[in-house]
Amino acid sequence: MAKASQPTVVGRGLGGELRELRDARRMAQRRVAIRLGWQPSKLSRIENGIQGVSAADVASLLVIYGVTGDARKRLLGMAERSAEVGWWEAIGGLSEESRTLIRLEAEATAIVNWEPMLVPGLLQTADYAQAVMVGCGVPAEEAQGRVAARLGRQAVLTRPTPPTLHVLLDEMVLRRALGGARVMGRQLRHLVEAADRPGLTLRVVPLAVGGHTGLDGSFALFDFPRNRSVVFLDHKLTGLFLEEAPQVAHFRREVDRLVEVALSPVDSVELVARYATEHERE
Repeated sequence: MAKASQPTVVGRGLGGELRELRDARRMAQRRVAIRLGWQPSKLSRIENGIQGVSAADVASLLVIYGVTGDARKRLLGMAERSAEVGWWEAIGGLSEESRTLIRLEAEATAIVNWEPMLVPGLLQTADYAQAVMVGCGVPAEEAQGRVAARLGRQAVLTRPTPPTLHVLLDEMVLRRALGGARVMGRQLRHLVEAADRPGLTLRVVPLAVGGHTGLDGSFALFDFPRNRSVVFLDHKLTGLFLEEAPQVAHFRREVDRLVEVALSPVDSVELVARYATEHERE
């Protein structure tokens, strides 16, 4: 069982969903806690991902919130595995995995994102995101909602105290003109502008490096003020959250290796700007 001060990704995602249910019903924390014979602080800790929650406690909350059927079954399933460290989740539309990723980005104080194939979601333009959906074969009925959710995630970068963001890209990302030359040119100009933001660092691993440790896939590393760090591995059909200390340490070493072969931030931005100009001329 995870310690109360170190809830798992599943437990933190569950706490956020329980808070949303209570807010939707306009019920005060104190009112709910009194009905259950709890201290108000207990419900607050559960909702904010500071304290784990048992399946029995979740079942009691769902009775108060009037949640039944498939929604009740899904949330109780989350409660039953809330002590698991690391988990897989199938992706379909705005899935449980996607909602959890959004919460992690909102909670994080620092994010490192390595991408060998695509511009990361936090820095995608609307047209580029749409081109990604089309290129990856996302059904049209799902694509619009997923693009909107992706753009909504970017709000974390404009809040008063945004997380620091270190983006590492393979040069191939800059060459692949998703959506056509015009869309790609605008996307790369957006990257150049983003690199001027305080706390945001952009570095490119040049093709001249040849083989390197990041060629086997993208990952994002999240650090938090209280909770354990988390690594997210994205895949077409699944997403994997890793929380074990040795796993996180492995990916920190991966970041160090990529930084060693990447261009400096200044040279990286100049390279992105050059590619933007090339796309704009096509």
